[in-house]
Amino acid sequence: MCGRTSLFAPPELVAERFDAEPVRPLEPRYNVAPGQEHPVVRNDNADAIRFPTWGLVPQWADGSPSSGHVNARAETLAEKPSFREVFAERRCLVLADGFYDWKETPTGKQPYRIERENRDPFAFAGLWEPSGDGERATFTIVTTEPNAVVEPVHHRMPVILDREEERRWLRGGEGNDPDELADLLDPYPASEMHAYPVSSAVNDPENDAPEVVEAVAAEEDVQTGLDEF
Repeated sequence: MCGRTSLFAPPELVAERFDAEPVRPLEPRYNVAPGQEHPVVRNDNADAIRFPTWGLVPQWADGSPSSGHVNARAETLAEKPSFREVFAERRCLVLADGFYDWKETPTGKQPYRIERENRDPFAFAGLWEPSGDGERATFTIVTTEPNAVVEPVHHRMPVILDREEERRWLRGGEGNDPDELADLLDPYPASEMHAYPVSSAVNDPENDAPEVVEAVAAEEDVQTGLDEF
């Protein structure tokens, strides 16, 4: 699963990295939640960074982004009615420099931040959908099996693409066959990622400040240490 993400890399670095210009200024975001707008690069215009709302709502469905699909399982993209057409026609790069997930522990759920070792920005595989009235697009993040870094925290992780895979994801397979993109939807190499515990402040989307990404002692480790006295 991916229920929180971030993008606070310098705007000029983001624009250069993805060779795209934002349609409005990029603001640093440390704790992005579903129902909020977030930067993506869409396959219908790879030169622009746009800001759809996280939570994909199919055009044929009633509902708001707050009730949309936050994640889409890679294994069923070509089968589920909510994603089948979108997977074939409307893919996007969801820009990020880290994400958060929660580990079940004896003392409760401990949030972890997961990012690349070099802390550079990267892209999740995403799907986007225009709204029925054309006013606001929505998006979802594709998830897959976890790698060795994420597995101790959660049983799913977002699909992270490398640069060559980003181009293929936007361009599509030969003949625009989405089945030819299936090999992109695998776990990102664990050797290039790391995870660390962060404060439970990330639980509240109102907390969107640099302090959210700071490492803390895991609550279970703190409790274990106290038990030794």
